[in-house]
Amino acid sequence: MFKLISLTIGFFIFSLLNTVIAHNHFPITTDSKLMIERGKIAYEKNCVSCHMINLAGAENWKGIDEEGHRKAPPLNGTGHTWHHDDKTLHAIIKYGLAKLVKNYEGKMIGFEDQLSDKEIHSILAYVKSFWPIDKYEYQINMSK
Repeated sequence: MFKLISLTIGFFIFSLLNTVIAHNHFPITTDSKLMIERGKIAYEKNCVSCHMINLAGAENWKGIDEEGHRKAPPLNGTGHTWHHDDKTLHAIIKYGLAKLVKNYEGKMIGFEDQLSDKEIHSILAYVKSFWPIDKYEYQINMSK
């Protein structure tokens, strides 16, 4: 009986710690300059071709391209990225919008095979470093 209770308590503590550890990375802040620098490198390697070097997105980003797909939005605080919490932004980068949004008509692929969770967090820190303080604080509060 004692072993069963010990195992049950142990499992409960393990589950609780797992839940806490799995969710303690949000909100993603711009506090770490190293994280922002790593994010810049990962961004330039994986994101710049669509979202541009200055994070301004595609020209006329609210429109569609010649293939009928939505264009890449700006990530510099002038688009809608800051309207989403970190969990959503992480999922968009990791899995792509096609897996998350029914009938999605865009080119945002997932990067789960190219980027680790840590790299995705660094990209988000880099992106957030471009946002005006009011949008940054709004998004941080939403992500808590």
